[in-house]
Amino acid sequence: MQDAFPSLPIFSSPRLLDDGTANRGGNSSVMSIYQTKLLGHHRNVTVVWSKTIVNHSVSIAIENSQSEEQSSCKIELKPWPFSSKKGLKSLEVDQKKVEIFWDLRFAKFSSGSEPTSDFYVAVVCEAEVVLLLGDCNKEAFARTKSRPSLVDAVLVSKRENICGKRSFTTRANFGNGHKSHDITVENSVSEMWISVDGKVLIHVTNLKWKFRGNETILVDKLPVKVCWDVYSWLFSAPGSAHGLFMFKIGGPELWRQVVFFKSFDV
Repeated sequence: MQDAFPSLPIFSSPRLLDDGTANRGGNSSVMSIYQTKLLGHHRNVTVVWSKTIVNHSVSIAIENSQSEEQSSCKIELKPWPFSSKKGLKSLEVDQKKVEIFWDLRFAKFSSGSEPTSDFYVAVVCEAEVVLLLGDCNKEAFARTKSRPSLVDAVLVSKRENICGKRSFTTRANFGNGHKSHDITVENSVSEMWISVDGKVLIHVTNLKWKFRGNETILVDKLPVKVCWDVYSWLFSAPGSAHGLFMFKIGGPELWRQVVFFKSFDV
């Protein structure tokens, strides 16, 4: 699967309530949109990994060419061992059968809702794997008894929400091959730091005066323009604080928007 442009995240965190408490349920979600070639048409496939204190699931939605409605299914990942973590579901897309295969029995997760390794999710139509997620490719092709698609699926958008407070971290690919990087944003009352792989590349002082700005950083010798707007972090009412970050890599069509919803200490 190719990356059309880097898959950068959206972080979120509950703002403290008026009584000084916060929602500490650890809710997180990741939404990725892939462009695929399915039944002779380019279609977007949306994959959403979602995790709350009581539920963990992955949802898959596929565009129909004959209708504005999407064909979708939801896979609930139950907490007890192996239950529902390997299976098959069928959808109907333009009156054709599309199958979703998955095996998440041994999947490894970090702090978020999306698995990091030892899993696969495969979207199959007419004996062709049009979208394959995960790193267990051999197992996926053996189980589906299907061939790889002649047209690679392309990741066109990724949005991530993670609960946090004064430090937000995720792994992301900047589009330079398959190497992922750790991206961290931290802030105090008057300063903000943006780090890649543990190295601080942007340090903003006097944050109340520099709540909007931009700088260009280098990641693997690739220039990345970072713009930020954290006005809401500093001055908004409780429950609505957020920060806006944008990353520009290449031409204007590669703008990515990243939103951090900020909480405050008691």
